[in-house]
Amino acid sequence: MSGLADFFARTDAVGTAVALLLLSMSVAAWVVILWKVRVLQRASGDIARAVPAFWDAPTWDDGRRRLAALDREGLLLPLLDAATAQPVPGTLQAQAQLASRLTRQLRDALHRGLAHLQFGQVLLASVGSTAPFVGLFGTVWGIYHALVAIGEDASFTIDRIAAPVGEALIMTAAGLAVAIPAVLAYNLFGKWVAAAESELEGFAHDLREMLLDAAQPAPRRPEVGAGPP
Repeated sequence: MSGLADFFARTDAVGTAVALLLLSMSVAAWVVILWKVRVLQRASGDIARAVPAFWDAPTWDDGRRRLAALDREGLLLPLLDAATAQPVPGTLQAQAQLASRLTRQLRDALHRGLAHLQFGQVLLASVGSTAPFVGLFGTVWGIYHALVAIGEDASFTIDRIAAPVGEALIMTAAGLAVAIPAVLAYNLFGKWVAAAESELEGFAHDLREMLLDAAQPAPRRPEVGAGPP
């Protein structure tokens, strides 16, 4: 702590701004990390419980009630609502075939759900890729000021250069400390989101196929005793 205090005592406005920037990046990254851990844990658990509960329901209405009770992150219920939504008469959407309309409606609902799961990924990637360079810039700036101060002093010893240079290197360490958790979280969350995306796509596909099958006319049974002409 004393070395850090000495660094802030020696640095100027640029060095202080770099330190505050790293601090803000760290706080933002950890807020997103903690939030996404909660969201993705809830989402993966809800999907695992809600999808089987829906398909075990006897009716569409009962299945919707089960999804509404279990889908806390709102990922599955919008897919069901999109699949069963009726188009507005007189629109281009109403003129499309059922298969095309279902594909479009389910795709839009799926993209909205994935956007919710992927929120914060850009911030984590940005922090992980830029924080080391921000810290390195702070180190270079601190070393520059240390060398300028030493050059203005006629009495030069190794102790006088070692202390400020060592304190300036704190900024590099701080940049790495900010970047490493962000990079690890980004990679972990990417796999987590990909697994949830696969489950959601499967649910959307099954809904589409079920509705298309229900829309097909029932095959006619041949009359008893009827033979070829």
